[in-house]
Amino acid sequence: MKILVLAWEFPPRLVGGIARHVAELYPEIVKFGYEVHLITVEFGSAPKYEIVEGIHVYRCPVAHGNDFFHWVVNMNDSMGRLGGEILVKHGDFHLIHAHDWLVGDAAIALKNTFRLPLVATIHATEYGRHNGIHTVEQQYIYGKEKLLTHEAWRIIVCSQYMRQEIQRVFSSPVDKIDVIYNGIRPEKKHHDQKFDRVKFRRYFANDKEKIVYYVGRMTYEKGVSVLLNAAPKILWEMEGNVKFVIIGGGNTNHLKQQAENLGIWEKCYFTGFMSDGDLDKFQTIADCAVFPSLYEPFGIVALESFAARVPVVVSDTGGLPEVVQHNYTGIVTRANDCHSLTWGILEVLRFSAHAKYLVENAYKSLAEKFSWDDLAKQTALVYGQVVYERSQVEW
Repeated sequence: MKILVLAWEFPPRLVGGIARHVAELYPEIVKFGYEVHLITVEFGSAPKYEIVEGIHVYRCPVAHGNDFFHWVVNMNDSMGRLGGEILVKHGDFHLIHAHDWLVGDAAIALKNTFRLPLVATIHATEYGRHNGIHTVEQQYIYGKEKLLTHEAWRIIVCSQYMRQEIQRVFSSPVDKIDVIYNGIRPEKKHHDQKFDRVKFRRYFANDKEKIVYYVGRMTYEKGVSVLLNAAPKILWEMEGNVKFVIIGGGNTNHLKQQAENLGIWEKCYFTGFMSDGDLDKFQTIADCAVFPSLYEPFGIVALESFAARVPVVVSDTGGLPEVVQHNYTGIVTRANDCHSLTWGILEVLRFSAHAKYLVENAYKSLAEKFSWDDLAKQTALVYGQVVYERSQVEW
């Protein structure tokens, strides 16, 4: 079976979670005998074409636009032309798989031109990110998302929460939506122990301080401000022996100002972007990972912390409670509630035996619920269903 995949990010281009999702899912799909051709965006010196773990990867050039939306239009134009060339040259494709609205226009055009069924994975929605649609830009994205869900033969989402959201927000039939969790390769977090842990740790905190960290994008819906609001009480309860490490690129000026206003500036360390290698090392010396999201379709960062054997505290929004089982694989707190978050973090910092219990259960859950091999099998079943149904109808 031949599949054409469209994704606007793929390593080494990393913007959000889609790149890792696509890069880890499709090598498993290839193992089942599928031929996967993936179109993405050119990046730096990465080859225009290469085979990565069995995936035929094509990186297309995109002309700079006046703004992000013009860039997306140019990207779809480029992906559509390249996709057409690939479909003609290699022939006998069975379906197209689009990842999120950004590649939707190209995917829909190719679907209709070549009469191939379209599968769409919706990783998040504009409605969910902003708790509604409030601006012209948000309305535009919402429209593109709705069109993609309408044009798709089947829709894949990463959690039961997202299934309900897609059904509610886009009026998609519930029996058109498949839930397939995100996964992780835990072996990627088998850390290199050959480094000076004490010296490395002292870059971030003194020897008495517990390290509590957040890693991810610095957007409102990630809830970093809730963590900062929880910090003063945590510091008081722990006699000041905590350092809050905020990891991730983007604009953090408002968060730094918040830390200053709360009087906790000296207890916070905003690292900016951190390489995967340094993050792997960092997680071996950290005491608690916190993901206090206000909106989170799934929460792959929680899985990464599971794999790194760091105890996890999350909010109860979106798909996070499906990933983290309260008091078994982590601590689940009330979303946008700094008092609840304070309690959850203190549970981990104060009770080391319980924290160890959470870590062991969390690591076991990776093989039980979040193995890419199993998730690829579920994806292949969706592909099989779509191809069979397509064979039974006239276009």
